[in-house]
Amino acid sequence: MHTLISADDLSRRLDGGDEIRVLDVRWKLGGPPGLAEHLAGHIPGSVYVDLDTELAGHGAPEDGRHPLPAIADLQAAARRWGLHDGDTVVVYDDLGSQSAARAWWLLRHAGMRDVLLLDGALAAWRSAGHPLATGDDARPEAGTVHLAYGALATIDADTAAAIARTGVLLDARAAARYRGETEPIDPRAGHIPGAISAPSAGNLAPDGRFLSAEELRARFEALGVRAMRPVGVYCGSGITAAHEAAALAIAGFVPYLYPGSWSQWSNLPDRPVETGDAAARD
Repeated sequence: MHTLISADDLSRRLDGGDEIRVLDVRWKLGGPPGLAEHLAGHIPGSVYVDLDTELAGHGAPEDGRHPLPAIADLQAAARRWGLHDGDTVVVYDDLGSQSAARAWWLLRHAGMRDVLLLDGALAAWRSAGHPLATGDDARPEAGTVHLAYGALATIDADTAAAIARTGVLLDARAAARYRGETEPIDPRAGHIPGAISAPSAGNLAPDGRFLSAEELRARFEALGVRAMRPVGVYCGSGITAAHEAAALAIAGFVPYLYPGSWSQWSNLPDRPVETGDAAARD
């Protein structure tokens, strides 16, 4: 199953009349929402998706900052975006796919099989010389897609702790947050005991595209990931963990994603916290 599509391939397919639904998932931690950027310039025909309100639920701090939305809410949003069963969907952002990966993972988890990340994000589209549209040009008719969670593997706090002991649990946050040197958002600094630091930025080449499958596989194997060993991923609130999951999928691994991530773990007072560096496992 493919994970990426290039800007040239997307342009060629759109120009050829292929029925592709394109979603703009621009987002920044702490806001503002990306709608203004979407209106100022986007891939023609793309529909803006608000990550905070459409790709996440909201509950108690113990649920994490971006818990999965209720499936009925996600389905209603996807129908507003014009999605139908069997559609090909391409998602993009202007953040190296760090936020678009949430839509990629969530839609696949909800049963959509043909969901692709625009490799290199909006920067790749621009650098290839493809046009941008402005304003609200996409007004899709309501879709009829049917969604149900369960197509991808998720874990809770207990299983994340177990994988840290028996497999490999990757922490996709910046290394300083992993080590506990800084924590600007969540109530406690550090990482899940036994987790390995693997910042999601390391999945990308300097041009913002994903490293090759071979390069990604070498990166994760150096961190102890093996085909027959469970590998879990988490981040601050489950957003960039999806980017890590995409990179692992490109490399040929099948990861478990912890949606609650550190924002949940650090709000559970009985959960231990580790700081400093940890060595990758053999």
